[in-house]
Amino acid sequence: MTTRRELANAVRALAMDAVQQANSGHPGMPMGMADIAEVLWNDFLQHNPTNPKWFNRDRFVLSNGHGSMLQYALLHLTGYDLPMDQLKRFRQLHSKTAGHPEASETPGVETTTGPLGQGLANAVGFALAEKVLADHFNRPGHEIVNHHTYVFLGDGCLMEGISHEVASLAGTWKLGKLVAIYDDNGISIDGEVHGWFTDNTPERFEAYGWNVVRGVDGHDAEAIKKAITAATSQSDKPTLICARTIIGFGSPHKQGKEESHGSALGKDEVALTRDALDWRYPAFEIPAEIYAGWDHKKAGAEREQKWHDAVAKYTAAFPELAGEFNRRIAGELPSDWAEKSQAFVEKMQADAPDVASRKASQMTIDAFAPLLPELIGGSADLAGSNLTKWKGSVDAGNGRDPKGNYVYYGVREFGMSAIANGLALHGGFIPYDATFLVFSDYARNAVRMSALIPAHAIHVYTHDSIGLGEDGPTHQPVEHLASLRYIPNNQVWRPCDAAESAMSWKLAIERKGNPACLVFSRQNLKPQQRSAQQLADIARGAYVLSDPQDTKFKAILIATGSEVELAMEAARTLAQQNVPVRVVSMPCTEVFDAQPLEYREAVLPGWCRARVAVEAASADFWRKYVGLDGDVVGMTTFGASAPAPQLFEHFGFTVTHVADTVKRVIG
Repeated sequence: MTTRRELANAVRALAMDAVQQANSGHPGMPMGMADIAEVLWNDFLQHNPTNPKWFNRDRFVLSNGHGSMLQYALLHLTGYDLPMDQLKRFRQLHSKTAGHPEASETPGVETTTGPLGQGLANAVGFALAEKVLADHFNRPGHEIVNHHTYVFLGDGCLMEGISHEVASLAGTWKLGKLVAIYDDNGISIDGEVHGWFTDNTPERFEAYGWNVVRGVDGHDAEAIKKAITAATSQSDKPTLICARTIIGFGSPHKQGKEESHGSALGKDEVALTRDALDWRYPAFEIPAEIYAGWDHKKAGAEREQKWHDAVAKYTAAFPELAGEFNRRIAGELPSDWAEKSQAFVEKMQADAPDVASRKASQMTIDAFAPLLPELIGGSADLAGSNLTKWKGSVDAGNGRDPKGNYVYYGVREFGMSAIANGLALHGGFIPYDATFLVFSDYARNAVRMSALIPAHAIHVYTHDSIGLGEDGPTHQPVEHLASLRYIPNNQVWRPCDAAESAMSWKLAIERKGNPACLVFSRQNLKPQQRSAQQLADIARGAYVLSDPQDTKFKAILIATGSEVELAMEAARTLAQQNVPVRVVSMPCTEVFDAQPLEYREAVLPGWCRARVAVEAASADFWRKYVGLDGDVVGMTTFGASAPAPQLFEHFGFTVTHVADTVKRVIG
């Protein structure tokens, strides 16, 4: 009969063989956590290898993602569509076994991990999603949403500050179906961690409000099983299982040492490890009895079918709720969404409210949220400034309100954004989060992960320029718009008025599976007049807002956000001086850049080289649009502390300066 240790040794062998063949990777953690993984995946994890997207599956997250071969070995052995050929191509171009797990590449990987701590944050998002979705849909005797989130993490995850942010929230929210297993091996890249990591981790998590299981032998299957049973037998608190392991377990000369952490063991050491583990099989060879001990295809299909049977009974009892549930988990927008959302955009154009775009954003949320029960939002302790709360906001984190739709994140920008990624990846929700644009710096790596994974998270940023005034340069964003725009697959919208604000929200919501950043002003923005075609062309990222009448323009002014109004005023001034100018509003450069050449040429014709971009942010970003013959009215320094009108004048955001710049460019 196959023993647990033999099953775990299959994971160890695959990990060290794949890393050795690639001559790159991290064999130590997979070898150290193999016993824990074997117990979790064989005795507890509810999943279906033949359908990795079965909705009520348990979520498994490898926060210490450098140990990716652990997850790849588990997926392969349990029957996911990850054949041995892919393990042999570990870390190679176009393989499904990247250096760190990627959700877009590998079936069974729930989220892309690698930046330490963010997997834990995503897992908190998964667990929050399960809790809130269960509150929305479960009824007595009908628990169609009922699953756990398991996350493996290591010393590095716990050293990262984001672990504090999200663990604190998980305890506050009482996410009882979240189980974190800490690989306490005492080793990081630089060696034994006692020289730089002396936290009392159990007491730290108990202070957060977690249930902590201490002192578990990570190589004793029965001890591991007992700990996980204790974790899943209670639902009042998230659980941290502190499992003491030996990194590189089985390697005669490298176990327990940093040498096994981030590099191949070496051919000789691999051979010695095979002997030490009594693993008598060649590289990448797994005997049939080992595969049989790991196979979960039949059991997984039975689990899913049992759930479908439960959903069928639920549907018979609650047909309307079931219809809504199925729509949401399928990621489909309501059937009346397109019509009603467009009607609101048109209303914002017709009503033309003279408000800050952050207020226009709130007005849009007020209109869209009742149409979208899956919309779940929050702010990093700035709801009154970001204006992200709407009339129907109900606290989703504390309590068990079936109408919960708003998350109070506290001052935790990084954790907030990474949790939003988890909410999006879980399914059933479209999350948005919010802070000041300048504090996107705190969250930027999570925003980058939104685009890389990708995850349909909407990141809302207000107080978007020096226009926020007296708070000064610490709070005035300069380089932030450019930084966010440089993230591949990220859409950054900076609308100039209420209509563009509403359209940006509509398009962000409709951007299935991908993120967007919506950037709004503190100060009021004058509404702009548009034709129906111009209103529609907002969705193309840039469009001609104004052209001179009865004459050919000599220059093009390109602007976003609050500077569109300035560009329009400058164009009128120039017209009085017989200098006809086109004004282009470009709320989203990424969307415009993706338009067909014919459209881009129609908006920014190549023959007109006299171009001036105007944005109260980093000037250098705009050089690609204005070229060598054009110029930019932008920021090249930090801001200053003063009322906004004084700042705009001081930094050259005036009609006179813009007009003079245009005339100089025309030459």
